[in-house]
Amino acid sequence: MANEVVDHSRRRFLTAATAVVGGVGIVSAAVPFIKSWEPSARAKAAGAPVTADISKIELGQKVDYAWRGLPVFVVNRTKEQLALLPSLDPRLTDPNSSVDQQPSYIKGVDRSIKPEWLVVVGICTHLGCVPEFVPVIRPESFDPEWKGGFFCPCHKSRYDLSGRVFKGVPAPKNLQVPAYHFVDDTHIQIGVDPQEAG
Repeated sequence: MANEVVDHSRRRFLTAATAVVGGVGIVSAAVPFIKSWEPSARAKAAGAPVTADISKIELGQKVDYAWRGLPVFVVNRTKEQLALLPSLDPRLTDPNSSVDQQPSYIKGVDRSIKPEWLVVVGICTHLGCVPEFVPVIRPESFDPEWKGGFFCPCHKSRYDLSGRVFKGVPAPKNLQVPAYHFVDDTHIQIGVDPQEAG
């Protein structure tokens, strides 16, 4: 036995083969573990941007889209509706949108990228009810000087057609404007800022 010859090449082969098989085993065990850190398909979809076709939304009409489990109102405002917005400033809690309820690129009385298109999260800022769209300019039981906008049936909060909240109602803030941008003239993408879209 003492005179046996050691086959070094065979020993190197067996050592390398064992290392390779062990490495494959470690990788095989690690992949599912690392994959478990990724968000599920449902979670990815919940936070994913939504592309909305706005080509069929008529003047004065509102269409709802779902984004992150929230209703998003997209309204095609008429020139008459837009012209009335500045006259409502004295009746509003935050007419200049000073409270941070919109991205920094949303400015002015219309609170939008393009004046005719309003995009707001359709959740009342009081207790989370979904406000009704009441676009007609006429006296209403909840407001004899109604110029169109949103009315929350839960606790009677009111918002104008820019989603700005009226004084003297339970809701403390304007409706939230989500991040969005225009993909083209007939599509918007909700959930992505214009600078991120480029």
